[in-house]
Amino acid sequence: MFKFFKNKNSSEKTVNDDELLSKTASLLIHAAKIDEKYTDTEKKIIKQTLLELGTNQSKIDQLILTAENNEQKSNQILDFTKEIKNTDEKFKIKIIESLWGIIYSNKDADMYETNLMRRLSGLLYLDNKVVGDIKEKMKKKFS
Repeated sequence: MFKFFKNKNSSEKTVNDDELLSKTASLLIHAAKIDEKYTDTEKKIIKQTLLELGTNQSKIDQLILTAENNEQKSNQILDFTKEIKNTDEKFKIKIIESLWGIIYSNKDADMYETNLMRRLSGLLYLDNKVVGDIKEKMKKKFS
């Protein structure tokens, strides 16, 4: 299922699908909680993203619950990004689109959210222009 997203040229360790989905869900939840407003709209975006990435409908609620617990226990985003950075660019772009969607779902991006996205573009090895283009696309979508 995730073979499409994994970086075939990477010599680094590949991660199993469940672990990757869990790390991805935790990162999305972290972004949703960073402004201290974890809304139903943000939860819906997270759920939809995970389903699009291949999460089984019957496992989605448990995955989100586990990811919420993992996010609460973690004190740094590196716990989540170290697995995601090894995926291909399409996967990472999907994650960035979802992250900006979460941020702009409340019509505004605060300084903590924009700082998070700036850090993530580096940690996920994505070009700042690509991330900026996605930001503008999602800003228009939610305005």
